Amino acid sequence: MSSLSRFFAAQDMTEGTPWKKIVSFAIPLLIGNIAQQLYNTADSVIVGKYVGDLALAAVGGCGPTLNLLIVLFVGIATGAGIMVAQYFGAKQKEELSYSVGTCLTLTGIASLIMMVLGTLAAPPLLRLLDTPVETYDMCVAYMRIYFLGIAGMGFYNIPSGILRGLGDSLSALKYLIVAAGLNIALDLLFVAKFGMGVPGVAIATIIAQFISASLCLRKLFAMRDVMHLRKEHFGLNKRYAKQLVKLGLPSGLSQAVMSCSGLVVQSLTNSFGAAFVACNTIVMRIDGFVMMPNFSFGNAMTTFTGQNVGAGDIDRVRKGAKSGTALAVGTSAVLVACIIFFGPTLMGLFTDTPELIEMSTLMMRILAPGYIAFAVTQCMGGVMRGAGDTTTPMWISFFTTIVVRVPLAYLLAYLTRSDANPTGDPRTVFLSQLIAWLAGALVNFIAYKKGKWSRRLKNIENHAVAAD
Repeated sequence: MSSLSRFFAAQDMTEGTPWKKIVSFAIPLLIGNIAQQLYNTADSVIVGKYVGDLALAAVGGCGPTLNLLIVLFVGIATGAGIMVAQYFGAKQKEELSYSVGTCLTLTGIASLIMMVLGTLAAPPLLRLLDTPVETYDMCVAYMRIYFLGIAGMGFYNIPSGILRGLGDSLSALKYLIVAAGLNIALDLLFVAKFGMGVPGVAIATIIAQFISASLCLRKLFAMRDVMHLRKEHFGLNKRYAKQLVKLGLPSGLSQAVMSCSGLVVQSLTNSFGAAFVACNTIVMRIDGFVMMPNFSFGNAMTTFTGQNVGAGDIDRVRKGAKSGTALAVGTSAVLVACIIFFGPTLMGLFTDTPELIEMSTLMMRILAPGYIAFAVTQCMGGVMRGAGDTTTPMWISFFTTIVVRVPLAYLLAYLTRSDANPTGDPRTVFLSQLIAWLAGALVNFIAYKKGKWSRRLKNIENHAVAAD
């Protein structure tokens, strides 16, 4: 095995130097996130170039609705990753096999539900969101095809979460890269060569997802040194299903609330005019890349904590939390410095309009300190989720989104209305986001220090002492 393969191989995170384990696990996640971002960008470029602006708007306009409808998968994937990490860390192979089998069975059930719900709910949801009539039919066609093949997405994302819980972030990365490359090739074939338009993009996506899903499942069944999946493991075991729902439901609800709040804030964004909407698009594309290290370290902390909680090594959890947060904060600080000093150059990659470059740079600099705060949020939240406390991060997410971000955006916009800005100062959209991120970091840190996740770990320590 090469040194690179060993660096990225499936790993037991209960041994070795914590920060090295966290970094070696987070790097493939980061590369995967970049691949996912490029995957989405390539889709937009191809459909925009070969079909036109309306098709581009149709594919992009489906995003918020899709995010709202796939919360079931988000919940199962999160719960699966935490549950298998804990059983893997505890070296309980039979329990691990039952948990994986139950996760896969629930994925099949969720896929059927989402296939029916998505195809039926897509048209009324698109009408509710005032989808332009010029793109409505294309949006409906895209979403119906997407949801008919939703099982491919489910059986890629959930097994990927299981693999990450087992410490194998490389396999999920490899399969994502395969899916991304195949999707781009099929996009070019179906859209550019065969002229299939928006439906061609949807078909390319589901084919790529089914291929990556089959690779993920093949990998899971081949991991006989870790678990041995048999027929009896795939029953809908009440114990493991209940545990999965308990761990995953809060994350699914958090995703649903964030998706809904995004739709509400988008309405405010639209009120500031086309130029600001374009500015927001540029900022969000840069934001997608800047956020990647935070999400990668957050996921790494969840797996690291889950495995070490399973192993009962609480001191290692605390050491890893400090190391992981320091790494995430340091990485974010470097990216923030790049935003501050090279902002105009970054924005110039998207537009040649000086006014738009200037506006986007200003908005990005408003957000910049928030990325450091969000690094704390992701790592502290990752530790709590890995310890089995998924409800505290959920309530914090609800607080920062529902209580802080959305009301504050509208309040600040109302208070800054003027003759020059009759709907308010556009900067308030990003200022409210910054304040929400700062509040979230503070509350997550307090919860990490005093929350129920630490009491859970103290109970584990007490049981270990009593056993000795």
